[in-house]
Amino acid sequence: MLAVFPVTPVVAQETTSTANSSPAPAISSTTPATAADVETLRQQVQSLTETVKALQQQVKDQQAALEKANLTGESGLPSNPEPSALTGTENSPAPAASSAPRFPTEDTSIVTSTTAPAASPAPGASASPFPGSFPTTDTSVVTSAPETISSTGAGASLTQPITIGGGRNYMNISFDGLFALAYSSARDLDHIEVGDHDPQQRGFNARNIELAFDGAVDPYFEGFANIVFKLDNDNQTEVEVEEAFMQTTSLPFNLQLKGGQFFAAFGRLNPTHPHTWDFADTPLVNGLFLGPDGFRGVGAQGSWTLPLPWYSQLIFASQNGRGSTGFSFRNPGDDGMFFDRITTDREVRGLQDFVWIPRFENSVNLSETQTVLAGVSGAFGSNETGANSRTQIYGADLLYKWKSARAEGGFPFVKWQTEFMYRRFEAGHGANDSFPVAETFHDWGLYSQVLWGFKKGWVVGIRGDYVHIQNSEFTDDLDRQSRARISANLTWYPTEFSKLRLQYNHDFLEENFFLSEREVDSLFLQFEFILGAHGAHKF
Repeated sequence: MLAVFPVTPVVAQETTSTANSSPAPAISSTTPATAADVETLRQQVQSLTETVKALQQQVKDQQAALEKANLTGESGLPSNPEPSALTGTENSPAPAASSAPRFPTEDTSIVTSTTAPAASPAPGASASPFPGSFPTTDTSVVTSAPETISSTGAGASLTQPITIGGGRNYMNISFDGLFALAYSSARDLDHIEVGDHDPQQRGFNARNIELAFDGAVDPYFEGFANIVFKLDNDNQTEVEVEEAFMQTTSLPFNLQLKGGQFFAAFGRLNPTHPHTWDFADTPLVNGLFLGPDGFRGVGAQGSWTLPLPWYSQLIFASQNGRGSTGFSFRNPGDDGMFFDRITTDREVRGLQDFVWIPRFENSVNLSETQTVLAGVSGAFGSNETGANSRTQIYGADLLYKWKSARAEGGFPFVKWQTEFMYRRFEAGHGANDSFPVAETFHDWGLYSQVLWGFKKGWVVGIRGDYVHIQNSEFTDDLDRQSRARISANLTWYPTEFSKLRLQYNHDFLEENFFLSEREVDSLFLQFEFILGAHGAHKF
């Protein structure tokens, strides 16, 4: 529609110009018009009519081009990582009445960054769409702050995407530094915290220093890469390719395909990156069931957004499920041992050795200020503790969010999120039947958290965790100990590019056949900064 308005005066100007450049012959009030005068006037009228028709056709062509660009270039620009799944972004201007309703996502790994081109600008941004914009059709990338801190778009000029090929393509590059100062009553904080990006020692920690790239590859694909640097407890640098994948942007019937290295679409938290988390550490059930590094791997994924009046999506993926990032599956463990079994560390024998990951999620707006999203997930594959050992993990998640109708930059808001997981793990005899007992473990766990954004830039949260691990008389693995945790934190976002968080944890580890019970208190001060146009994360 923005293109129509400048065209309208052009029509008027060209019409006026044509009329002025070829004025009709003056007809004297006393001299009757001749046949030649009438013919000349008729030709001029016909010429003007043809000019108007040509300009009207140009307007229609431009409108069609804009609509096509909107359909293939909609980025959603979620400046708030908790938008309604139906409206795309909670703080974005409502679409025009003539616009067809669209869903903001069709997958679970990447959206364009907050400064990527968009058909509907974020508040305070320029109304002109960036040339050559491409779609973002996923549910995993949004600004790193949990709410829209800036209502003016200040700083956007510092984070504009890099255009490639005359403006048709673009690329965002960003750097995110996430650090923590930690104290714990336990000397082995690395055993208390279950996530590899969590604080692992008393003192200063740098467990997630991230370099991210995202953008449009061409009119058919978009890409995302995420390289993470970590400093271990001896200040040695570790590097990991956390994600690197491409996905389609223009398949029909609301379909999308993705391939590469990516987080599995299992639950709410797993597909996201640590700088988007509401707490400084991983929930217990995620770390103990899906692994300390998150559940991810090389594979392929397809998704379908169902043609329903609410947001409904089916996702199905397959990954290698090998190594520590396939924790409960083909994981050789530490020094070739997992749950005290010597692992087989075998190659893929067939489809049964891949991990198959289905997910079904739905979201509805209960009102203009309330949104609910519910999902169920699964993961099925083999594990390395026996020649034919299998693992099954089932998950269910729920998100409820309320935001005031008079919200400023997304505040105030209340958000409740919970996830439940059940794992059936067939622990075999180990490689060459070296371990004398085969067991089947039935483990379950959950976390539930409430966040209250009580003032612009300020969020207070509380989280409860519990994991029930089936007792065994044959393994003293530290990961096989039931435990609970209560966490409370206070977070301040000076802008969407920085964060300060103070968090307190109380852990209770239950007694089992080998391990004694104990309680641990920990305190974290987390701080973060972002440079550049950072692609953001799951709503």
